[in-house]
Amino acid sequence: MLQQTQVKTVIPYFERWLQAFPTIAALATADLQQVLKVWQGLGYYARARNLHRAAQEILQHHQGIFPTELEAVLALPGIGRTTAGGILSAAYNQRVPILDGNVKRVLARVVALETAPNRTIARLWQASTVLLDPDNPRDFNQALMDLGATVCTPKHPACLICPWKEYCRAHTLNMQDELPVSETRPPLPRKSIGVGVIWNAAGEILIDRRRPEGLLGGLWEFPGGKIEPGETVEECIQREIREELGIEIAVGDRLITINHTYSHFHVTLHVHHCHHLSGEPQPIESDEVRWVQVTELEKFPFPKANIHIINALLAGE
Repeated sequence: MLQQTQVKTVIPYFERWLQAFPTIAALATADLQQVLKVWQGLGYYARARNLHRAAQEILQHHQGIFPTELEAVLALPGIGRTTAGGILSAAYNQRVPILDGNVKRVLARVVALETAPNRTIARLWQASTVLLDPDNPRDFNQALMDLGATVCTPKHPACLICPWKEYCRAHTLNMQDELPVSETRPPLPRKSIGVGVIWNAAGEILIDRRRPEGLLGGLWEFPGGKIEPGETVEECIQREIREELGIEIAVGDRLITINHTYSHFHVTLHVHHCHHLSGEPQPIESDEVRWVQVTELEKFPFPKANIHIINALLAGE
């Protein structure tokens, strides 16, 4: 959960997660839809899918006990070198280095790295390995992460109270505010999406479940797609619904417009009420389609942006 997400955000999700899945076996045998629902709102849903798969592999290949060998841990879905090092040093006090965002910043300043950290990963891994206390790897790795989180912060680091200031080249060179070197990032692209809340004669709404791979794999959503150049929102929704579900609809009034930012792009959702005219919905580009009552929507795992649509529908009841 801490991959790409701050501790303060993770804590309530972690507590709910342990209530729902107190053991590896409980997680492994849970339905993926339940897993995604408990994770809902935390983002980066591949992490939840990987956790689920990892639990199943541990149950199947390791008798339900988390492995203690680095190679076996790295073979689990969703676990890379830093996560493996964090687990093995914290849980088993093994001498395995880590290199999360905070540690990268600390080490980049200690050695006065002249390039962006992500361009010199091998050198930072070497530094993390060499510096690791062989007798107390658990405490050392935790202290290194805490140093970056509380003292060697991205802006205005508290060098005066840093226990490493005498050994830090950035501090010696008075370059702590310039390091680490930042990578130049292009502006995030923006996508405009037409979304249909499709009603049938029975007052039900059509939702579909995304295929398991990809950014929001396995989650449910209100169908729609990218607005093509020269296309109106209404034309986009009609076309996308025809292509994705094989049905004809009438596009009605606007329900809500939502702006949302993912890690690599901005998205604007133009959401309209729609009415089903003809055809039986087919999961042409999804795993499953379903007609549901408005009051049932909260039972399904949806992307965060779609929660605004659900709230608008519930408010309009």
